[in-house]
Amino acid sequence: MAKRRSLRPRGAYAPAGSAALQNLCGAAEYVIFEQNRQHIYPSLPLTKINFTINGAKQVVEVDDDTPLLWILRDTLGLTGTKYGCGVGVCGACTVLENGDAVRSCQVPAATLARRSFTTIEGLSVDGGHPCQKAWIEEDVAQCGFCQPGMIMTACALLKKHPQPSDAEIDEVMSDSVCRCGTYPRMRKAIHRASAALPQK
Repeated sequence: MAKRRSLRPRGAYAPAGSAALQNLCGAAEYVIFEQNRQHIYPSLPLTKINFTINGAKQVVEVDDDTPLLWILRDTLGLTGTKYGCGVGVCGACTVLENGDAVRSCQVPAATLARRSFTTIEGLSVDGGHPCQKAWIEEDVAQCGFCQPGMIMTACALLKKHPQPSDAEIDEVMSDSVCRCGTYPRMRKAIHRASAALPQK
């Protein structure tokens, strides 16, 4: 009898015990749990919360511990904010609150009442924000996954330091993870955006 051939391409997956695979499986399990929370725990009471996103008042009914990230993505359909690590380290989920960078995966629903946030969708209607334009002009994005969070982080930096030095840029942007390593292009884009900002 002929030996059955595996359909899995060689090298298609990481070794079963690798840290990368364990992290990926852990992240996938977390996402599946969050997306199916209401089916797993159907008796959990939901809380009605009023807050503001991109200048618009929102009312959502969610569990108290639901992260803002999942409210944005799953409840409000604002998928520009990305899920990266889920523990506030990578920066892919960064949004703005009063101009400050905030990791939305670390903001529970119970704390949202009467707060106001801006996501990547809220920076401009047509992509005309100086940071968005500079990101395109400097061809910053490679895979692009982390870039919404990077742009929001850059916006917060420019609010505090309208003309940042290379050292200030490197210090702030190094807190966000870009697996493609496009930090030099980010630095150029931030300088370009800085030059395009209205002079006070």
